[in-house]
Amino acid sequence: MGKHRLARPRRRWSVGVVALAALPTAAILSGSTGSAPTRAPHGSLECCAELVAAAPINVAATPISAHYVVMTQAELVASRSAVNRTTLHALPAGIGVEQGLQVKTILAERLVSAYFPEIHSIGGVRPDALKWHPNGMAIDVMIPNYQSPEGKELGDRIAAFALANADRLDLNHVIWRRIIYDHAGKPSLMPNLGGDDANHYTHVHIATNGGGYPTGDESYFG
Repeated sequence: MGKHRLARPRRRWSVGVVALAALPTAAILSGSTGSAPTRAPHGSLECCAELVAAAPINVAATPISAHYVVMTQAELVASRSAVNRTTLHALPAGIGVEQGLQVKTILAERLVSAYFPEIHSIGGVRPDALKWHPNGMAIDVMIPNYQSPEGKELGDRIAAFALANADRLDLNHVIWRRIIYDHAGKPSLMPNLGGDDANHYTHVHIATNGGGYPTGDESYFG
């Protein structure tokens, strides 16, 4: 995982949650704006939180250049308005190292781990010139076979996942394939930093506003 200039066993899910995870557009969470993860007994259920299905990134959308396709504003609006009511389960620890991450970043890491079983590596705290990784405010979701059409499609879905749930995650920005998206989903093309890793082709970078460091009493729902 290059420097950015911008910037266990799995539990068995209920049939409803498994069905959501199998959707082509990835089922993901949306909760109250900027709220911290619920403090509740581990393993308990949180009823009736909002679930949002992320719209796919439309390959017909207007590209920034011939190589970069982004979500349209209409797709973001559709993602954030596609709300259902469901019972949620406490999320187990994700596949990334959570030590040093802040609560919103842990939530992002656990959700990606739960809903994208194709992902086997998530980076977290590490030295960097900017604050996001050193302060536990960002994760790097490593994309298997990132140069393949399947790898790009997986990265597209994970980027859409984060953008459609920006409020719940207290999202600051997402970077994928040289495009940085702000909290509202507005895309900007980044300068060429010289390699696939530095240009975010190998991973989706998800940065939150942190939410503070965990006390150990938090439960994370998904």
